[in-house]
Amino acid sequence: MEGISSALGPLFLLILLGLVLQRLNIPGGDFWPRLERLVYTLLFPAMLVSTLAQADMRSVPAGQLGLVLLGAMLFFGALLWVLRKKLTLEAAPFTSIFQGSLRFNTYVGVAGAAALHGSAGTTVAAVAVALMVPVVNVMCVAGFVAAGTLGSAGLRASIVALTRNPLILACLLGIILNLSGVGLPGWSEPAVTLLGRAALPLGLVAVGVALRPLSLLRRDLGIWLANGIKLVAMPALVLLLGQIVGLDPVSRDVALLFAALPTATSAYILARQLGGDAELMAALITSQTLLAMLSLPLWLQLAGT
Repeated sequence: MEGISSALGPLFLLILLGLVLQRLNIPGGDFWPRLERLVYTLLFPAMLVSTLAQADMRSVPAGQLGLVLLGAMLFFGALLWVLRKKLTLEAAPFTSIFQGSLRFNTYVGVAGAAALHGSAGTTVAAVAVALMVPVVNVMCVAGFVAAGTLGSAGLRASIVALTRNPLILACLLGIILNLSGVGLPGWSEPAVTLLGRAALPLGLVAVGVALRPLSLLRRDLGIWLANGIKLVAMPALVLLLGQIVGLDPVSRDVALLFAALPTATSAYILARQLGGDAELMAALITSQTLLAMLSLPLWLQLAGT
């Protein structure tokens, strides 16, 4: 347990640093939104391209990893639609509950995998991102469409955004460079690698900046439902599936880590743009991020035993 806490503790401190900076309004203005956009559109994609282009893909059981992570995601996505009918949830809150139960914070996931298992963990995490990001984005946009919170114009804009998603494009580019044997030739390798190294610390601080502590005062059914699925039920199912399919320890830990991650901060923007309950989304992001500081080490400790 001490080793897990030592690996994840610095990541949580960076998140809390972002929360403190946000409360103190340092450095002020629109610095943080611009920085988060830089991380999302350039630095984190550079890290994915660098990792995937040079990774030994044969060392990652991509099929088993996809079966475990995508299987759990699709199961809980279907379960939420069943629960919506039973709980008579309105459209806007339901879409935020849906996102809060399925989306995951990639910055925390990749940083955690690197802290736990070094370059091997980063490689598995990059493959997990390549598998999960396209699926979860399609599922969430489909959730908005099915719930009826956006019209045809919103649907067209969402489809265009999916095709331009920097993380999806970076994963595709990295895989193509890897399979083609081109890799990152010449100076491109150190340059892209250096860019990628800046992504995780800045991304973690940006996660903390995005937290809204006052939203924790909200205590409705949606928060308990989404938090229960995301922080308890999802990792439990992934841990069980990982044991059934026989994932190796590194892949098992990374799969469990991604299953138990708090929801993505970008879900708030999507909720605001596509007709979701943005305030509920803010409460889910904040509560899950803070609770995950306790639940993530416990899940990883359970996996190790």
